[in-house]
Amino acid sequence: MTAAAFNLTIDQGSDFAIDLVVKDDDVVKNLTGYLARAQMRTTKGASTVAATFTCTIIDATNGALKMELTNAVSSAISAGKYYYDLELYTSGNAVVSRLMQGTVILTPEVTR
Repeated sequence: MTAAAFNLTIDQGSDFAIDLVVKDDDVVKNLTGYLARAQMRTTKGASTVAATFTCTIIDATNGALKMELTNAVSSAISAGKYYYDLELYTSGNAVVSRLMQGTVILTPEVTR
């Protein structure tokens, strides 16, 4: 499975969530035994994580997961351009698969 390219726009100071259904060759992937993780960084090679998304498998047998960033987290980082990816993995990283990748544009918050 090749990672999908999908760019995100997130409003600084707002909650962000995206619900996804994972498919492999148009067939829903059973996510039983998998976990998900996603991070944002200022560059693809940056050693420092700008933010970590909360990723939850919400319906494993139907391939459903949620990727979220709270308003507290989005408020705490500077507006601008970031890079992210979302991975599925199993315990001990025995299997790791990148699902999505792209840029995040964090638009500046005015009302605080």
